[in-house]
Amino acid sequence: MHSSAIFLIEFGAIILGLGLLGRFAGRFQFSPIPLYLLAGLAFGEGGLLPLGTSEEFVAIGAEIGVILLLLMLGLEYTATDLVSNLKTQYPAGLVDAALNALPGAAMALLLGWGPVAAVVLAGVTWISSSGVIAKVLGDLGRLGNRETPVILSILVLEDLSMAVYLPIITALLAGAGLAAGSATLAIALGVAGLVLVVAVRYGRHLSRFVSSDDPEKLLLVVLGLTLLVAGVAQQLQVSAAVGAFLVGIALSGEVAEGAHGLLSPLRDLFAAVFFVFFGLHTDPASIPPVLLPALALALVTAGTKIATGYWAAKRAGISAKGRWRAGGTLVARGEFSIVIAGLAVTSGIEPRLGPLATAYVLILVIVGPLTARFTEPVATRLTGRRRRQPAAPGIDAPRERDFVPSPDAPIEK
Repeated sequence: MHSSAIFLIEFGAIILGLGLLGRFAGRFQFSPIPLYLLAGLAFGEGGLLPLGTSEEFVAIGAEIGVILLLLMLGLEYTATDLVSNLKTQYPAGLVDAALNALPGAAMALLLGWGPVAAVVLAGVTWISSSGVIAKVLGDLGRLGNRETPVILSILVLEDLSMAVYLPIITALLAGAGLAAGSATLAIALGVAGLVLVVAVRYGRHLSRFVSSDDPEKLLLVVLGLTLLVAGVAQQLQVSAAVGAFLVGIALSGEVAEGAHGLLSPLRDLFAAVFFVFFGLHTDPASIPPVLLPALALALVTAGTKIATGYWAAKRAGISAKGRWRAGGTLVARGEFSIVIAGLAVTSGIEPRLGPLATAYVLILVIVGPLTARFTEPVATRLTGRRRRQPAAPGIDAPRERDFVPSPDAPIEK
């Protein structure tokens, strides 16, 4: 059979399979990420039916998936919002980093993987899944709760930190020395600062330049600009993902809303391909040896995330029930943990890091929605502080007439 025909059959089967898995996950209201990872494991190295001709295209699609994930995150925030979050919530961000990055680093060192792998695994355990958490908040009807802004602030700070963290691990994985690594970080910080200044002062002009009433032209300009900036960032050893994130921040207003609606289906498609690609490069036989460390790490970091959310919500004046809800909601790890691990797998620094990250994410992306739902009632029962009376409006319970944005509503910037 002709190679192009085989490619079309393989890639078509992949997309169809992902669609069916997504529908299955949607029916039971859980994240499809673990199913995508399992699909990659099934059709990758050591799997049931390894792919052939389509693997190279899947690799390119996976890289585009990472870029679109970060672009869409950037579109969620304005530069003003980011600066405001940095000023008011940075203590919560510092606590989040300390409590959740250190267990990953300690585990890598205990396994004898070395300092570079320790920095990578610290990032894997640190970053929560914004996508999974946003969906869980919508599904549980908590978008209007008082603790939700605290949760979102922590997620924003984690996303911001990637602009610093990704260039660091990129330089470390490339084997760059102290001088080269410092130069890379300085360039990344300089570019990020410049983009924030431009976005705050000239964001309207930039958005006006990109804006178009024709959806086709808007899609082509935004996507082309994002890929171009991501490529330049990659060439400067800054990280294509960070470049895409900064493009998203720089766009605002109607352009951000229109681009979000146009790019969401592309993001979902290529992000799914990315998770499959990560699974393709993980041998299923390599997971059982690291399953116990993954379980231990999942247990510890689930506890540290709950503690992070509890402390941050307490600092914001939220009552006990809201604190437990905030902590339980932050447990899920997902797309960004896989992005970070994927960089390490590509560099080949530690062959067991990929399987460990896969098992870890599989565990917490399944457990995360459960902790979001049940942490508060279980904690209340165990501590014996169950309330006898309904919560006063504006303290614990969601306020019925608060503005609760629909997950499908356009984003305001």
